[in-house]
Amino acid sequence: MFGRKEGNKVKELSQYNSTVFLNFGKFHSCSPTYPALFENFSVISHRFLNFPQKLASMTQQSKDKFTEMTTMPVPQLICKLAVPTIISMLVTSFYVMADTYFVGKINTQSTAAVGISFSVMAIIQAFGFFFGHGSGNFISRKLGAQDYGSAEKMASTGFFCAFLVGILITVFGLVFLTPICKMLGSTPTILPYAETYLGTILLGAPFMSSSLVLNNQMRFQGNAIYAMIGITVGAALNIGLDPLLIFVFDMGIAGAAWSTLISQLCSFGVLLLMDRKGENIRIRFRNFTPKLDFLKEIVYGGSPSIFRQGLASVATIMLNIAAGVYGDAAIAGMSIVTRICMFINSFVIGFGQGFQPVCGFNYGAGLYKRVRHGFFFCAKVGVVFLAVCSVVGYIFAPEVVEWFRKGDPLVIETGARALRWQLITLPLGTFVILSNMLLQTIRKPVRAVIMAAARQGLFFIPSILILPHFLGLQGVEMSQACADLCSFLLALPLTFPILNSFRQDRIRR
Repeated sequence: MFGRKEGNKVKELSQYNSTVFLNFGKFHSCSPTYPALFENFSVISHRFLNFPQKLASMTQQSKDKFTEMTTMPVPQLICKLAVPTIISMLVTSFYVMADTYFVGKINTQSTAAVGISFSVMAIIQAFGFFFGHGSGNFISRKLGAQDYGSAEKMASTGFFCAFLVGILITVFGLVFLTPICKMLGSTPTILPYAETYLGTILLGAPFMSSSLVLNNQMRFQGNAIYAMIGITVGAALNIGLDPLLIFVFDMGIAGAAWSTLISQLCSFGVLLLMDRKGENIRIRFRNFTPKLDFLKEIVYGGSPSIFRQGLASVATIMLNIAAGVYGDAAIAGMSIVTRICMFINSFVIGFGQGFQPVCGFNYGAGLYKRVRHGFFFCAKVGVVFLAVCSVVGYIFAPEVVEWFRKGDPLVIETGARALRWQLITLPLGTFVILSNMLLQTIRKPVRAVIMAAARQGLFFIPSILILPHFLGLQGVEMSQACADLCSFLLALPLTFPILNSFRQDRIRR
């Protein structure tokens, strides 16, 4: 954090403080009128005397982290950082799938209600990722440039902004709950289930959004293990509470909603605790700096995330409306497929999240060749993994869908066809995901926003509007696959010029 001169100043400050406080202590300890004052003063002086040593310790930890991020072999470094992020993503996706599985045991309307509510959860997540990625990208670049003061202010600013926005979402959502559920595509039979589930989920909006900020900030600092602990604890609790509240306490879909809310509160508390560990930047209200410069950086770094997640919400709404024409079973089947593909993609997203801090640190340090190397390493691993999953999933598509809604042939038939369509283009998503992460981390906002809007916006929305008109239900089932193919073709010209410019380093001094 400091150079040699600053280190000497810390040492001199420590010696000076020791002399002052020892002399003050000798004077007041001789006086019988100041025993209580001296006792309190001793505690204060002890803390103040130790401050330079603690500061020096934090300085060394930051230097060690910088050295690791800029010198360790790239594949080894990415794998080290990716393991906890992959676990976090898989666990998160698994507990979303567990929600779908247990709710599927109630009835088809409950399964559809969870799918409909997912679009609102995507909006909450959009703001969490907006502030989390916006602040996290800035933090990783500043840590790479060894500007720690700015990084500390940005961490607190992103966290408190997300919490405040979450409160606004809760208030607005509860006031207009019924109109929102209808707008999202609820049929008269699904509406009461959607109101019950979504009304509870909205209570956790401030905690969900700010938890995502903490998670992403720790990840961008290269401390994903702490984020993994917070996410895993909440997910495990949710998986345990789901059957307990739904079946044992006979709460039905309300039990699934309260299980999710309780797990989010628990995850928020654990993440706050993890934020105090190791070399993580501490969240402190005194560092909250909602100035234009910081907010502008959040917009630059986070706008691709809010576009991506916001459009995902719009896409889910349009998918539910398009599928709703063919009945509740079509909505339930498409909802199941969405969660299956999200679970498979979570590996690549987690692996890419291991790449992001490497990208941010080394881009900030001017080590561009390491950024390029990391990108192509992740792309190769991701394509191979998704190709294997696609082959296996294509063969066993009906069995996979049936696991979520056994005994409902209409849901299984619709879901199996849609799953096979999406698996055909699934490996191409690796390049799309990594391109988005690269452009966002190195602060290329225009390219990043275009890339973020492509899959669920620029290509999916026209597909879901046009294809069902000509192909009926099959058009609904294949819309996402068409959007994925077009997104891949767009990613090539947006990303390769940047990668080609990274053939040489530019060391920043």
